[in-house]
Amino acid sequence: MSEGKVAIVGSGLIGRCWAMMFARSGYTVNVYDISAEQIAAALVSIREQLVTLHAVDLLEGQTVDAVFARVSGASELKEALAGAIHCQECCPENVPLKKKVFGALDEVADSKVVLASSSSCIYPSEFSEELKHRSQVIVAHPVNPPHFIPLVEIVPSPWTDPAVTEATTALMKKLGQAPVTLKKEANGFILNRLQYALLMEAWRCVEDGICSPEDCDTAVSQGLGLRWSFMGPFETIDLNAPEGTKDYCERYGENITVICAEQDKLGARAMKGSATADVIHAAMRKAIPADKLVERRKWRDDRLASLYLHKRDMLKKEQGSK
Repeated sequence: MSEGKVAIVGSGLIGRCWAMMFARSGYTVNVYDISAEQIAAALVSIREQLVTLHAVDLLEGQTVDAVFARVSGASELKEALAGAIHCQECCPENVPLKKKVFGALDEVADSKVVLASSSSCIYPSEFSEELKHRSQVIVAHPVNPPHFIPLVEIVPSPWTDPAVTEATTALMKKLGQAPVTLKKEANGFILNRLQYALLMEAWRCVEDGICSPEDCDTAVSQGLGLRWSFMGPFETIDLNAPEGTKDYCERYGENITVICAEQDKLGARAMKGSATADVIHAAMRKAIPADKLVERRKWRDDRLASLYLHKRDMLKKEQGSK
């Protein structure tokens, strides 16, 4: 028995991942795109990805055929949305295109379906203000690859119905994802605001001659990243002082403020077309030649799969001991 119908609009990489995850969780999925060829290619890719997930025990005891049977293509937008409880738009990051796509969705949507965008950087208010179903529009931004990295950023617009935010959050949890909700629209959402702050400081460390690009990467992969793979910055400091967060702030807060004030004075650095970009790019190509990038990306995804499985198994173990 199906959990309900979901429409995926856009059959690229992220659309295929969403289709796979919804189908794995028992939903009937209709994938829509502008051409039959794109839809056919997407269906082939989805099945291939399901085979990969099955090989690492990520289909929750189901067969590839059973999950794939829930996925089909739709040649018309109206067909894809008919009876759907949720629509996930997965088109390129372009405001005029988003407006066009959501305008088309607005014409065929009923008053119940959630109209979610996978946008990583565009506010929902930028493309939904003029829609008659604007209260049903929300951003649900996944992290790539979403079947190994469960975070989903939930971003409502000022006029999104709170019930839509709640329903989207609940749906993401049902898929096994880890939703976080913005209380207001903010450039970069949450993930990229945190990521870019670290990236810019790493950039300054290289540009100002503090350390090499390789040592910046090592400081994260063999230091910060190990803790951050299972806890966030606040829990990290809470556990790093005998009496918790307030104790940590009393012990180290003054120096942290001094360091961050220095960083603020140094300011943001230009990245596009910069000499530092050349330095970092050269260091990356020395470590990983251009013709090995595809292989390295597979290595990354294999490591992410292993980490995901480890965290899943440890969580089950912890829950079983309670």
